[in-house]
Amino acid sequence: MSESQNKPITDQDPNESSEENIHSLDEVPENEIINLATSWSALPIGERRQKFAALPRTEAEDLFLSLTTHDQAELISEISGLEKRSWVRLLAPDDVADVIQEIGPDSRDEILNLLDPQTRREVTALLAYADDNAGGLMSSRYARLRPEMTVDEAISYLRIQAKTQVETIYYAYVLDHNQVLLGVVSFRELFAANPSKLVREIMKTDVIKIPVNLDQEQIGRIFSQQNLMALPVINDDGQMQGIVTFDDVASVLQEEATEDIQKLGAVETLDAPYLKTSLFELIRKRAGWLGILFIGEMFTASAMGFFQSEIERAVVLALFIPLIISSGGNSGSQASTLIIRAMALGEVRPRDWWRVLMRELLSGLTLGAFLGTLGILRILLWPSRESQYGPHYIYVAITVAVSIIGVVLWGTICGSMLPFLLKKMDLDPATASAPGVATLVDVTGLVIYFSVASFFLKGIIL
Repeated sequence: MSESQNKPITDQDPNESSEENIHSLDEVPENEIINLATSWSALPIGERRQKFAALPRTEAEDLFLSLTTHDQAELISEISGLEKRSWVRLLAPDDVADVIQEIGPDSRDEILNLLDPQTRREVTALLAYADDNAGGLMSSRYARLRPEMTVDEAISYLRIQAKTQVETIYYAYVLDHNQVLLGVVSFRELFAANPSKLVREIMKTDVIKIPVNLDQEQIGRIFSQQNLMALPVINDDGQMQGIVTFDDVASVLQEEATEDIQKLGAVETLDAPYLKTSLFELIRKRAGWLGILFIGEMFTASAMGFFQSEIERAVVLALFIPLIISSGGNSGSQASTLIIRAMALGEVRPRDWWRVLMRELLSGLTLGAFLGTLGILRILLWPSRESQYGPHYIYVAITVAVSIIGVVLWGTICGSMLPFLLKKMDLDPATASAPGVATLVDVTGLVIYFSVASFFLKGIIL
């Protein structure tokens, strides 16, 4: 019951019907809980604890269950032992396992000792799996049936399970005496069937199931392709270990997407929401990649120093350096972003590298020709072209246009192939961040530019 429902009946407005009052009284605390849950990450730690402590137990439970694992772990870490027991026991076994993994191994035994024996065994079993695969995501509480049951017996048995043993019910899984998965029955099929029929007669045997060590990204892909609410998890012997539900995977996929986006921006993955990350930690996570990129850009100065004599003889070439290297960096960033996302969605696999290369060769040539045309028009149509670019401005325009084609093509190839190379090395393709690709192409772009200039302008202005 909400806080407002505990108010005496005399507080109601006599001009309103009791039904309208009940409706409005129910809405206010619910909206407050939703607003608090939405703004939770932005609140200071002290204010979060204060607001949480001020809530009635029912509303506090609703809020606690709606929070992320990180926020739940934070609250549990701050409260006292007796209070901690009641909040830990509120969570399902798979959620308790997530909280333990979030807090760290030092608190594992403390939290496990707060649980009843049955839940402790379930949580311990879940902790044996990595938290980013099916075993670490699954819940061991699911609806189970025997194939020899009648439909009437199955419905009665499910009613008992729903009260005591099941966290969520989407499907009922049919197991033999060795816990091997035989089939699955939807509740619609169960309730529509003749009560005297056997479960084995109505169950579906072509079950989509996943192994305990399947990666969470692949699990998310299966959910999106098959449009299911839950997937059974089996071991190597076909024995059912638990279920992974769509809501579990949805939060995991959000974390995966956040991690990939941060890596694409050349930032180490943040372990907490932005506003909860300390300033020192935020700087540390960004400084490493910035330092690497800065050192990489130093080679740009080295490349320019190598072509210093060409720049001194034809200062006009220096005017187009930013244009050349930015074109290559931008095209490389585009290509890497497209390929990394396609890999994450399963649209592109490592064996598709040759097809991707062919497509990006054509794309790079076309985009390079487009930008090169804009570059050559920029020079040829400029009103003061002779005074600014010299009497040989036509040769300068051709040099710039050909250089842009070469740099854009090179940037596109680098950006598209680097994720495949990292995947081959068992590294995260998202490490091929846009800034990283841009830095690589900046250095090599200068080499391409001055090599083209030496070819077209030798004997003219060089």
